[in-house]
Amino acid sequence: MITQLIEGPRKRGELVVFHAPNSRSVGTLTLLDELGASYELRAIDLRADEQREPAYTGVNPLGKVPALLHDGVLVTEQVAVTIYLADRFADAGLAPALDDPERGAYLRWIAFQGSSFEPAMVDKAMKRTPAPRGVATYGEVEQVLSTLLGALERGPYLLGERFTAADVLWGISLGWLVSFGLVPKEPAVVAYVERIKSRPSVARVADLDRTLVARFDAAKETAG
Repeated sequence: MITQLIEGPRKRGELVVFHAPNSRSVGTLTLLDELGASYELRAIDLRADEQREPAYTGVNPLGKVPALLHDGVLVTEQVAVTIYLADRFADAGLAPALDDPERGAYLRWIAFQGSSFEPAMVDKAMKRTPAPRGVATYGEVEQVLSTLLGALERGPYLLGERFTAADVLWGISLGWLVSFGLVPKEPAVVAYVERIKSRPSVARVADLDRTLVARFDAAKETAG
């Protein structure tokens, strides 16, 4: 079953976050840390297929993380979660306001990650032939990568000098993909990943994940 409620890095609040260590939701916890938001954490052990249990599929039928419950409102899908949190905790300054000229570019990069970049990387990882251009969610893998590289070379962040929630989303994702060999170790990519990884929030979430994995393992040994 889903591990009992575990208090997040700060005091409990009305925001409940469903998270699995070493998954996409690492980016969500990192963003929450950057935002200084209080939350309750419900930890899911993917190795035990807890994401397929009714206790969680009742929250997200797809069995994916992250998922949020905030004031009774359910939010799933990593892109939506990123936009939602950065806007709800706007005082942290990680999302351009609706009337900010940079809002469009900010939304573009967040949407690009989920609608074009990740599907392209999944096709590449699975060695699948992309769908025809007329129906594919992206053009070609090389085009997707070159589009991203152009932004990173201008850097230091996707909006230039301004660090935003989009960088949390991209930095964590690229860290995984570079380590898996799916994204070339171009100097601009490596520098960007290291820039994000050097933030204290990343280290704190990594420590939390190690604690969660240790708890999962201890519970398994006790049950066994």
